[in-house]
Amino acid sequence: MNKHNHWQYSCFRKALLGAVISLLLTACQVTQPLDSWTHPESEFGQMVHQSTIPQLQERMAAGTLTAEELTRFFLQQIEVKNPQLNAIITANANAVEIAKTLDQERKAGNTRGPLHGIPIIIKDNIETATMPTTAGSLALKDNHTHRDSPLITKLKNAGAIILAKANLSEWANMRSERSSSGWSAIGGQARNPHDLTRSPCGSSSGSGIAVAANLAVAAIGTETDGSIVCPASATGIVGIKPTVGLVSRRHIVPISHTQDTAGPMAKSVTDAAIILAVIQGEDKADSATLNLGYDFNTGLAPKNLNALKNKRIGVLYSRAAEHEQVAGIVRQALSVIQAQGATLVDGLKLAPYKNFGQDSYDVLLYEFKSDLNRYLSGLPNELNKLTLEKLIAFNQMLHTKEMPYFAQEIFELAQTKGPLSDQAYLDALANIGQATRKDGLDQLIQTHNLDAIVNVTLGPAWSIDLLHGDHSVALFSSYPAIAGYPHITLPMGNVHQMPVGLSFTGAALSEKALIEMAYSFEQALNLSR
Repeated sequence: MNKHNHWQYSCFRKALLGAVISLLLTACQVTQPLDSWTHPESEFGQMVHQSTIPQLQERMAAGTLTAEELTRFFLQQIEVKNPQLNAIITANANAVEIAKTLDQERKAGNTRGPLHGIPIIIKDNIETATMPTTAGSLALKDNHTHRDSPLITKLKNAGAIILAKANLSEWANMRSERSSSGWSAIGGQARNPHDLTRSPCGSSSGSGIAVAANLAVAAIGTETDGSIVCPASATGIVGIKPTVGLVSRRHIVPISHTQDTAGPMAKSVTDAAIILAVIQGEDKADSATLNLGYDFNTGLAPKNLNALKNKRIGVLYSRAAEHEQVAGIVRQALSVIQAQGATLVDGLKLAPYKNFGQDSYDVLLYEFKSDLNRYLSGLPNELNKLTLEKLIAFNQMLHTKEMPYFAQEIFELAQTKGPLSDQAYLDALANIGQATRKDGLDQLIQTHNLDAIVNVTLGPAWSIDLLHGDHSVALFSSYPAIAGYPHITLPMGNVHQMPVGLSFTGAALSEKALIEMAYSFEQALNLSR
């Protein structure tokens, strides 16, 4: 979750000396040039970073590349880069052996699927059988569940190598209103590879960094409100937040059963689409995946370079474009879309009702308490005695390690909430649902006969500030997040080397059409440079 609607600024509660030391350390951090992180000097590294999944598969099929070579390369990249990036919490000790097995299968003429031999990094709130699932918290550092979430099973069945677990904003940014995105007690402060003093955004910070810094081919993140699209935009990659219910949430540390979803983060629209097609699917244990009226066998890999032709694209107003250089990037992006044959419907706005922000916050607080307690009670280990109330006490007991920079106001507020049968919760849930669907995105789409809506995902990433916390610029995420609708972001340009993403969103289950349009824009933008 990204708390851009709820961030509050208050005095730092830690001793002043510790804060000053922390800030000095951040200020003194050497910022390495962009190319040293995102374009490794070796020819092999450049080839890997510039190749799509289909291109890597072609090389492996031709015998000029092996899964073992890919895996060893990325593990070496993690070893060299992670001490400064703090993107990875745990590496898979079995990754090389898994790669060798997959190479042997390929030699024998057997490939499991479109991800055969492709190393992928997983956000550390998603359960994997051989690595702990920590959510970045010391309370879960030994959370060995010995089970894979359904999406991990699907990745493995498609031939993916689960390379490592990624750092994240602790508890997916659902602990403090003054948190620093990308910070967790276990992983430390994750840093943007384009400028180590700037935020990678969160909560899927480590996943975004891993892709941008060439630590894996792709990654999986999770989103409640902005946690895929914000780090994807901030690190200059592609992120897809799918329709809620397209991907099972079982065995993922939860925030909100009405908004949570996992999704792919990758270097290209093609790669993200391939991964989404693999991980989507019905799960009888996750009611959101049932009765969607959707064919989960739908292929999503884009092929149409002319997908924007004759489309009507709504353009939302964004405060991010008040920065003149962001405005210039936006003009270029819109001209590319128009040149592809689309009609732009400009000047659109979303106008939430007066208490929208508070209602949306209250819904998350209610659902977080209920959903987290249910998740914890279902853990197949001794941690199943934990509750939100006990986590609050745990953090207080270990406050020097768990709360050196910010506290746990969100935990404490959530703990005060009652059951999901409370009328206050039911009213808030109904109100925000109507505001984002019928009176929000649906109304814009229907009134203007739109095929998609575009917007600036986020302004350039802000400087890491452990004293005051995050101060993001005009993040676009809440409407598609609360509505449960798909949201794709992809790079459209840089401001002083810091990436800025363009969002495509639309109606529920419009992933295939949005992916095609985003792909058409991506390819046309690349040709225009």
